Amino acid sequence: MAEMLLEAAVGAVVGELLKAILETKDRAIKFRPTLERLEDKLRRLEPLIKQIAEYDRRLDRPKEEMEGLIKQMEECKKLVLKCAEINWWQCCFRPHYQEELDELDNSLDKLLSSDLQVQIARDQRENLLEIREMRMDIKKLNVGIVGKGPCSAPDPPEFTVGLDIPLKELKLKLKLFESGVSVLVLTGLAGSGKTTLTKMLCSDEQVKGKFRENIFFVTFSKSANITTIVQKFFQHITKRVPVIQDGEDALNQLEILLKSIEKSPILLVLDDVWPESESLVDNFMLSRMSDHKILVTSRFAIKRFGPPHVLKSLGDDDAMKLFRYWASLKENSFDIPDDLAREIVRGCSNSPLVLKVIGKSLCQQHPVVWQSQAKKLSRGHSILDSSTYLLECLWKSFDVSDPEAIIKECFMDLGLFPEDQRIPAATLVDMWAELYDEDADDLNAMEKIYQLANRNVVDIVVTSKVARDLGNYYNDHFVIQHDLLRELAIHKSSQEPESQRNRLIIDISGNNLPKWWAARQDYIIAAHTLSISTDEVFNLDWCNMQAPQVEVLVLNLKAKKYTLPKFMDSMSKLKVVVITNYGFYPSDLENFELLGSLPDLKRIRLEHVSIPSLGRASVQLQNLRKLSLFMCNMNKTFENCTFQVSNMLPKLEELALDYCNIVELPAGFTDIVCLKKLCITNCHKFSALPEGIGKLVNLESLRLSCCSDIEDLPDSIRSLGKLNFLDISDCISLSKLPEHIGEVCNLETLYVRGCSRLSELPPSIKALEQLRRVVCDEDTAILWEPFKTILGGLRIEVPKVDINLNWLHNHY
Repeated sequence: MAEMLLEAAVGAVVGELLKAILETKDRAIKFRPTLERLEDKLRRLEPLIKQIAEYDRRLDRPKEEMEGLIKQMEECKKLVLKCAEINWWQCCFRPHYQEELDELDNSLDKLLSSDLQVQIARDQRENLLEIREMRMDIKKLNVGIVGKGPCSAPDPPEFTVGLDIPLKELKLKLKLFESGVSVLVLTGLAGSGKTTLTKMLCSDEQVKGKFRENIFFVTFSKSANITTIVQKFFQHITKRVPVIQDGEDALNQLEILLKSIEKSPILLVLDDVWPESESLVDNFMLSRMSDHKILVTSRFAIKRFGPPHVLKSLGDDDAMKLFRYWASLKENSFDIPDDLAREIVRGCSNSPLVLKVIGKSLCQQHPVVWQSQAKKLSRGHSILDSSTYLLECLWKSFDVSDPEAIIKECFMDLGLFPEDQRIPAATLVDMWAELYDEDADDLNAMEKIYQLANRNVVDIVVTSKVARDLGNYYNDHFVIQHDLLRELAIHKSSQEPESQRNRLIIDISGNNLPKWWAARQDYIIAAHTLSISTDEVFNLDWCNMQAPQVEVLVLNLKAKKYTLPKFMDSMSKLKVVVITNYGFYPSDLENFELLGSLPDLKRIRLEHVSIPSLGRASVQLQNLRKLSLFMCNMNKTFENCTFQVSNMLPKLEELALDYCNIVELPAGFTDIVCLKKLCITNCHKFSALPEGIGKLVNLESLRLSCCSDIEDLPDSIRSLGKLNFLDISDCISLSKLPEHIGEVCNLETLYVRGCSRLSELPPSIKALEQLRRVVCDEDTAILWEPFKTILGGLRIEVPKVDINLNWLHNHY
């Protein structure tokens, strides 16, 4: 506010000086030539000075410079007024005042060096402001893309115990601060803290001081693929992804890339390496490098690189500290005996993962529940006896805290997705709303994700920390889980024969189909949920399968071309289709018209695929309620469409486009009168809504955040009588709101954060009687303040922005 007052003061004092000159030059004839020169100069400088003051405010520059100018202008005004007061008998003073006026004229020249220098100063500030705003816009849209790449080490958890000494031992064993090449395998039971320890190593200040930007963290996992790993390295180091022909080409390019940085010390962490992939580790070892350290973590004692370093179990005291932390014993409303807590810790064999899961499940539970868990864990078994028993121990956390079977089913659904990938919450919401909720309620489905997080069997990652209405918007929420917990989900889903399972998970490596499927060309399954994962080289024709009960189909792929399986047309009960490409390039979908043969299909979610021309595909989705497209190539989607979009999607209620390259929506979308939610976010080429948007009379929510090319909104938005939520955040080209926006009579929430060019509001705002919440920046909050007295219930919020898109690198 003070800066804005200073800006106003600059304008006022220049205006007052001009006024004084005008009044004086007619009365003080002897001074007129000088005063006219001053008037002419000030008239040319006035708008430039005001602009400089405005830019200084917006650039947060020191205010002393403008205060000095204000003071000098005030002195000038006093001098001019004194000239007007000189009478004929005071002629002796005229030379003195003329001299002062000449000094004033010269001082303005000296201060400003004529208007050319002021223009240069104005232009410099304007450029500075544009650069800063561009940086802010880039930061809003791309924070993390430059700072962290796909091979950056994740941050360690906030709370750890018992790892300080293992960290020192690890530094010594790996010979981190000695020159030369060294390789070390860190091994231990699944869930023992190996990955946590390596994260601590990568974030150690000494380690970062030596290796700097050359610390690379790569997760191998069970299905490691050298091509994908090399592409991640290139994306991380060079910010580009090369086309790689095959595995041999990948190895050649990897060698060239590593040699390009071999002059600097390198620390390379290869996390979760399985025996099947240990030969791939050799490809990262360049013997000519002078300082090259490789740390391999594995739950298997791989000995080909020398004696492995075993991460020991937590000591009793540390295990108790960790358990008390996750069980929140200090905050527990019940009095839990210390002996009972120690008995449970012993039953968990001091395993950090088990302590975390069991501890969280017992948090705030009655002592009777604690006693029951202690009894289950003390039946003479060691949790370290076998991985199967470890899985069963983790499963007991559901027995303790979840009498509701649906949450178990939701947990097992997490095994439908590839390992080491973040699962979009929106995907789970689409699945669970149709599978487990009679009303297909998205909010209830999202609640199940939080229930799983409360049991600590998943973590929720939110990529944007700006406060938002939930309102069925979960595009910035992702679910991650430990590999062991994913194995537990798959293990529990695989108790029956394949043909009888309720949830069938098929993982195809290369062209090797499962024997049970390849042996029978016409295979009948009873599953309600089906997941099929394939890799880059899969190119077989699909074997036939009869799947009449399937309601949810999840296709995980990596190939550049992917043919939808023909057997989809037998899925008469299919409600949800999720197709996700985890490769580096958008996948071309073939057989897209199959989607139109599914009579009960309600929701489609497509990620990182190229959507073919719907005109050629002739897809009729008569019962589709929700269509979600994420990072999709839509260049050809609406080419040659000879039919009405509303005929193709007659019952569509929600359309969500995120990070897609769409430029505009076809006008036919405005004829889908059932549409209630339209979400077009992070689509930086999207430039305008259809002029007929007002025809969507049932539209309740409109999101256009981070669509940087949108310059205005159609005036027909005034006809959206049911619209209650509007988000135009980070539409950086938007300079004004529609003149008649006040006719959107049911608007309750408006997000205008990041609309840096929005400098004024239309008067019709005062007619938005239902408006209760405006979320904006500090700079634009002042525009809304006058409306608070008119709109009695209006609340203006200025949130702190913290956007993180690092997940984009790890998602694909």
